[in-house]
Amino acid sequence: MSKVAVIMGSTSDLPIMQEAIDILKGFDIEVEVDIVSAHRTPEKMFEFGKTAHEKGISVIIAGAGGAAHLPGMVASLSPLPVIGVPVKSRNSIDGWDSVLSILQMPGGVPVATVALDGAKNAGILAAQIIGSSDKCVLDKILVYKQGLKEKVIKGAEEVKS
Repeated sequence: MSKVAVIMGSTSDLPIMQEAIDILKGFDIEVEVDIVSAHRTPEKMFEFGKTAHEKGISVIIAGAGGAAHLPGMVASLSPLPVIGVPVKSRNSIDGWDSVLSILQMPGGVPVATVALDGAKNAGILAAQIIGSSDKCVLDKILVYKQGLKEKVIKGAEEVKS
């Protein structure tokens, strides 16, 4: 069974990152959650980044606010796909510092970046990555997408009546 690690720089990021955790659990994907600060616990971050693939983790979702170095630093250490979630924190410059810190990675160190506070989409993207090689997860994504379609069709019908 595939596992996704959801890491964040501090507990203040948890309300945003919970959306990724919830969507992954909804797809019956095992989730490992941890606080890993690039600035306050660099040794822990190095260990995590270097060994995540040995622990059965398939995808890493890393959320961070402010300078937001966590996703890129973990991506520099790990062979796994990393999805960065820029978090608008209290010390943020409207979230732009986080977005640009995660988005503007140098060649060779990719980080897939979702929208500011876009942890739900990070969870869906992680599930889709896993679903590309796991038919059970793929089938759940297909059902989820069909549900999105049906919700829009229902909304359109309600607007017309």
